[in-house]
Amino acid sequence: MALSNTQFKYYDSNVLRLPADKRKEYHAQVDRLIEALTSKLKEQTELKVTKVVKAGSFAKYTILRKTNDDPVDVDVVFYISGKNVNNETLATLTQTIYDVLIKLYPNKSVEHFEIQRKAATVEFVGSGLSVDIVPVIEDSSKPGYGWQYDIRDGSRVETCAPCQIKFVRDRKEKDANYRTLVRLGKRWSRHAEVTALKSFMIELIFAYLLDANGADGSIDKRFRDFLLYIAQSGLKEVISFPENGSFVPTFSDPVVIIDPVNKSNNVASRITESERREIVAAASAAWDTAHFASEESDVEVWKELFGQRFKVEDD
Repeated sequence: MALSNTQFKYYDSNVLRLPADKRKEYHAQVDRLIEALTSKLKEQTELKVTKVVKAGSFAKYTILRKTNDDPVDVDVVFYISGKNVNNETLATLTQTIYDVLIKLYPNKSVEHFEIQRKAATVEFVGSGLSVDIVPVIEDSSKPGYGWQYDIRDGSRVETCAPCQIKFVRDRKEKDANYRTLVRLGKRWSRHAEVTALKSFMIELIFAYLLDANGADGSIDKRFRDFLLYIAQSGLKEVISFPENGSFVPTFSDPVVIIDPVNKSNNVASRITESERREIVAAASAAWDTAHFASEESDVEVWKELFGQRFKVEDD
């Protein structure tokens, strides 16, 4: 007999989900950074920060608690006005923020800061929290929208952090188990080292399946359905959402998962054909294991998918 929803929720609540006290601690730490950085940017630069939004998995409540395998990071989006999107680059924006961070934390070594692809990153050694400062040039004609840059190729994409948070919240309102399923998917991908399948993509695949199939069925079955969908579709189907409207552009990438807040953006565009095959093979193997674990109600077999910390009751 399959494990019950109660058992999977025990695992989610006690092992996967970020505890309320840690969430409060991280919020306070991020708020202090936001206040200090915003003030310094205003004093020392020409950047005009119009809005700051906590984003990513932390804001969407799909983040995993910190372990050796699962780091905790918070995306903080700084909306900047008065800049021409065609004249700016991420390098110039991020370097400005980086320089201010160095002045803001003079007692920290430079190694605590790192220029990432889309952000300047602050790592707090004490709590283990990593904060990505993401500069976005505001689109004054579309509330919540702005242009985000890629440091490798200089490309930019229009995004909307509040809209992405709302997208997940809307699915949570449809399905009380949505975030639990997403966390299960993330934990499986981390344990299986399926690195090309990013957290955002997992959120979107579960959302796509929810839109298509509804919220009926146990957590056990719907997690297996997630693996089965990847295995059977080969990720060759275009994944899009009602928010995208009736028409979406055509993409030639091996995997196409349309950004629900910008239908011109394929969030899976960097997945190569070989990576697609690796993801599909991993999901296929995982489905076989999950199917056997479900049939046998065998916690030890489930550990093959989620790791040794998997448990469904108190020790």
